[in-house]
Amino acid sequence: MSIVDFAFNYVVVFLIVLTILVFVHEWGHYWIARRCGVRVEVFSIGFGPEIFGWTDKHDTRWKISAIPLGGYVKMFGEADLGWEEEEEAQPLPPEEKAVSFHHKKLWQRSAIVFAGPAANFIFAAALVALLAGIIGTARPLAAVGEVQPGSAAEAAQMLPGDRITAIDGAPIKWFEDLRETVSAKPGVTLRMDVARGDEIVSLTVTPQARSIEGQDTPIGLLGVRFDPQAVEYERQGPIDAVSTGAMYTVQMVTRIFGVLGEMISGHRSAEELGGPLRIAQLSGDIAQLGFKELVMFMAALSVNLGLINLFPIPVLDGGRLMFYAAEGLRGRPVAPKIEEYGMRLGLALVLFLVVFVTWNDITQMPWDRVFTWFKGLI
Repeated sequence: MSIVDFAFNYVVVFLIVLTILVFVHEWGHYWIARRCGVRVEVFSIGFGPEIFGWTDKHDTRWKISAIPLGGYVKMFGEADLGWEEEEEAQPLPPEEKAVSFHHKKLWQRSAIVFAGPAANFIFAAALVALLAGIIGTARPLAAVGEVQPGSAAEAAQMLPGDRITAIDGAPIKWFEDLRETVSAKPGVTLRMDVARGDEIVSLTVTPQARSIEGQDTPIGLLGVRFDPQAVEYERQGPIDAVSTGAMYTVQMVTRIFGVLGEMISGHRSAEELGGPLRIAQLSGDIAQLGFKELVMFMAALSVNLGLINLFPIPVLDGGRLMFYAAEGLRGRPVAPKIEEYGMRLGLALVLFLVVFVTWNDITQMPWDRVFTWFKGLI
């Protein structure tokens, strides 16, 4: 791999993916803020000095900043810690109160803050839905990827790479149909037509019977795993595609909570947490697999970004929503000092997590491969 290919696959692709996801997140905040009548002063992709920008007719400054690792939306009435005291000392005129974030109703402020993570969830679902509708979803064919020792498939001399084309004369195509047919025939001898290379082989297979807790009748087991390389893509209609996108997002959220729960309980190592370096490495590796794989990776990252921002940590969107929840219960805002100390604690925690995951990235990077690559360039 040349240095140009390396820079594109592992740097440019990562920055493109990150920029798109940050834009989607901040656009969620921006769009709902505009719907609620809040004046948005700045929409920035990146931090630091402005490289390029323009001001639209609503006086919003859109800009690309020098450090392309994040972004932000700055709304009028949204100030630094302690802004409540400043505004009480200097009351705003009515025309500025009307467009001030701080003076909006609690539900409006909550909606604006929640809109960023929500945009990431919607974006992930939309990406998966588009892939399902345009390219299709992968369905495993009735092909054998692995034969388990001591199984009915091994006894019938079934081999990896075999593809079952018919069972007792009935054509079969999908692995799920193979599973359903075999499950319903425990202990029953079946004749399977198997495509092996260029020939069709007829095998006699008797699925092993296994009892399942909670079921009165046993099920049949063949003892094979599907071949991940033997798949076909089946395009879905609009309703099914949208449903697939929504289900994917829900399943991703559930999976993330499951992994976090296993880490907290000690069943998984916290070393699995990754940061920017690992994301850049994965972005490059997956980009080389193909556009579809990169889009799916972007959808997964979008769900992660949305969910992380909802964690109840001050500084993150979830922390602000936590303060708003307290405001709703108490009937008045949280004391400025409490919010200020909470923000400082939250910032310290986020910085600690950034250092921790970056250290994980550094210690788990395949440095031998990196050094070998650089030596090849020299």
